[in-house]
Amino acid sequence: MTYRSHFIAASDGLKLHVREYGDPNSSRVPVLCLAGLTRNALDFVPLAEALSARGHRVIAPDYRGRGLSDRDPDPARYDIPVELDDVFTVCTALDVGSAAIVGTSRGGLLAMAIGAAKPEFLRGVVLNDVGPILEVEGLRRIAAYVGKIKPPRDWDEAIATLKTIQGEAFPALDETDWRALAEGSFVEKDGGLVSSYDLALMDGLAKLDLSQPLPPLWVYFDAIGHVPVLALRGENSPLLSQETFEAMAERHPQLQSLLIRGQGHVPLLRDALSIDAIICFIATLD
Repeated sequence: MTYRSHFIAASDGLKLHVREYGDPNSSRVPVLCLAGLTRNALDFVPLAEALSARGHRVIAPDYRGRGLSDRDPDPARYDIPVELDDVFTVCTALDVGSAAIVGTSRGGLLAMAIGAAKPEFLRGVVLNDVGPILEVEGLRRIAAYVGKIKPPRDWDEAIATLKTIQGEAFPALDETDWRALAEGSFVEKDGGLVSSYDLALMDGLAKLDLSQPLPPLWVYFDAIGHVPVLALRGENSPLLSQETFEAMAERHPQLQSLLIRGQGHVPLLRDALSIDAIICFIATLD
């Protein structure tokens, strides 16, 4: 895989890691890939390679506390407003004035926040298994394992652990997919494997009252109403309901919908259907 790593200082000095693919001077629309809560730039490797092969510049940051970015000494700063500022800092440093966004889960929330804060930045948005209503059952499932997985001894055990947690929701994955999921979840350290994200991320989830539905975010969804949107939903997703998925299409006149069979929260964006759909969608934005 061909990419360049950058380390960029956030506004508070914390070091952020970013992967960049493709020609920085390309005339095609650049693509900003924003990962899920505990995930990082590795989730976008197949998609980034496919997009850059078609002439797009692709930027995939690791949020603070994830991947190769620094851990934040204050866990309270693992928060959407701080991460939004980090994204803008990265884009300013890399001279990205506007882009299409591929936002997976939390990354989709950030895309909607960008629409509210800086609508002119957006060229189009791919929402990967996220919308304006987050089902509490899905959040409970996430909270049940974030920061609570026992460090596996090796990659085989890591894969087995992930299959135990998510196998029922992801019958479509093959062994290569499970290995990729594991490699984005753990890193080698001191002869074993440790989480690729700061375990303090669970602090934010612990503060949520998951006994009640969360407030809807339609006002933020409406903030991306001025650009085309491709919305993906995992067939077995507990976070984005089919009802909300359909309501999004009814509300947004430029929204295309795609159901990803055999996957839950979140679709991995490694299958040909997802990648081809995103490539075709991004091509319409040039």
